[in-house]
Amino acid sequence: MAFVGKGGSGKTTLSALFARYAASRGGSVVAVDADINQHLGMALGMEDGALPRPMGSHLTEIKEYLRGDNPRISSASAMVKTTPPGRGSRLLHLDEGDDPIHSRFAVTTPEGPRLMVTGPFDEDDLGVACYHSKVGAVELYLNHLIDGAGEYVVVDMTAGADSFASGLFTRFDMTFLVAEPTRQGVGVYRQYRDYAADYGVPIAVVGNKVHGPGDVAFLRDEVGDDLLVCLEHSAAIRAMEQGRPFTLRDLEPANALALGRLLDRLDAQEKDWARFGDQAALFHLRNAKAWANRATGEDLAAQIDPGFVFGPTRVSLSG
Repeated sequence: MAFVGKGGSGKTTLSALFARYAASRGGSVVAVDADINQHLGMALGMEDGALPRPMGSHLTEIKEYLRGDNPRISSASAMVKTTPPGRGSRLLHLDEGDDPIHSRFAVTTPEGPRLMVTGPFDEDDLGVACYHSKVGAVELYLNHLIDGAGEYVVVDMTAGADSFASGLFTRFDMTFLVAEPTRQGVGVYRQYRDYAADYGVPIAVVGNKVHGPGDVAFLRDEVGDDLLVCLEHSAAIRAMEQGRPFTLRDLEPANALALGRLLDRLDAQEKDWARFGDQAALFHLRNAKAWANRATGEDLAAQIDPGFVFGPTRVSLSG
């Protein structure tokens, strides 16, 4: 699932709180910092020196592992951010965290969730590179992940509607849009809702920094039934953001209940592997036609394996 919203809405803070909460309920949790401003590790109580290797700086290594012996992918350099898995690809499982991707690019945070990061811009990137090239590592990760009940990948996304620059917005079972009770906050919601409408992307609004019934009424008037829950202004959360000691036990009861409702909503969401696979192919074909065929010198439509079944179902090479 993803947390999205306007810059400053509190999506990074809520990503961290939700990851901690899901882990406290016994879930296997990976939190992924896919924001250009890399602050999720800090919100999860990590020191800068303890952060994991950045995925975005090791794309070739990640691609080489994921492609496995898939005969449809000629090389790591022919693998792009939208390349879907096929027979022969290596798939990832949260309950088998000893694979080279999780073991090399994830670290365990103090309260249980594992953390993965895309990484910030490097000095060599400035002025010449697009951040989408780093976020592409997250899209590849999600495309090759087989997750089940009680397993959660929590992605802190870039601000606004930036994820619509690729098919990344369709890789989630649930998207929580964090909105402050302001016109700017609900403006991002409308933009996201309209872009996602044709793709069946489930969206729920999380009101944040709410000061009273008037703020709740404003959000309800603006987003209607998409408003799932509101978090009230929190001294405990502010202390966490300021780097002071914090645990989930410090949360106000209403905010703890709000996190529980988010988890309940996510657990109730249907896992639609067929749609996931169809949309992976759709956006791969779009990217291939728009730029990737030209960039790689290959027809990347051939990377789509019509015999591959997304999800826990296994097919043999002769199937």
